[in-house]
Amino acid sequence: MSTPITAKLVSELRERSGAGMMDCKKALTETNGDIDAAAELLRKTGLAKADKKADRVAAEGRISVAQGNGHAVLVEINSETDFVAKAPNFIEFTDKIAQDALKANASTVEALKAAPHADGGTVEEAAKAQTATIGEKIDVRRVAQVSNDGPLAVYSHGGKIGVIVALKGGSEELAKGIAMHVAAMNPPHIKPEDVPADFVAKEKEIALSQMTDKDKAKPAEILEKIIAGKINKIVSEVTLVGQPYVLDTNVTVGDALKKEGADVISVVRLAVGEGVEKIQEDYLAEVAKAMQV
Repeated sequence: MSTPITAKLVSELRERSGAGMMDCKKALTETNGDIDAAAELLRKTGLAKADKKADRVAAEGRISVAQGNGHAVLVEINSETDFVAKAPNFIEFTDKIAQDALKANASTVEALKAAPHADGGTVEEAAKAQTATIGEKIDVRRVAQVSNDGPLAVYSHGGKIGVIVALKGGSEELAKGIAMHVAAMNPPHIKPEDVPADFVAKEKEIALSQMTDKDKAKPAEILEKIIAGKINKIVSEVTLVGQPYVLDTNVTVGDALKKEGADVISVVRLAVGEGVEKIQEDYLAEVAKAMQV
């Protein structure tokens, strides 16, 4: 059964693959509207360098952070507009909620909403009061908490991204630097062993399909080395320890950890609005117009 090729589907594939609109439409047509198969087809034909799922941001808001006594928390509070998210009163409110989460040791949204608020009542009641005052829905959407006896760092990037990093060994400074790296690069995995086997198998298949006939004619052991080199490079790109360290691009994050005899225990990263869909109407109109050609 085929899926209708809509403007929305084409725009999704375009954001995900980086390929041109008409190439995306053609790929979806050839795969009967299967977006995963279309993304893979674009990669095999060299029209897309990477298959990155689009970050779809609908909610505005802020990620607030708090840390103390071996604990660190991230809290996402959503508003309807960026205008409200940048208002000093909203920033103060979200920072208080992060402190509430830290004091209550809240690790779930339910626990956080029921926690005492600094200004009285519960966090949920405070959010409802903000909604009534501001005129926009204020939603306590997510909370993340990490505890560690060793180095622990929390980092906020403009209130839009929050990261917690916990290490075994090393220093607070190193943990903070790695948190900054995670905020910037958002690696999907920490170590090579964390990369799913099916991802590696698919990348091998794609690497083989992209090889020239001349390469394919080489001896099997040479061919295997070429493919292994490509896979190792890809695995490095999608793992924290394999990426060039943003604070010193001459070394990898793994090198920086090894230098201090450290290991990563936990990494948490939250970005405002992750997983909530928002597609601009003018972009959809552009895609729809192109599809009519």
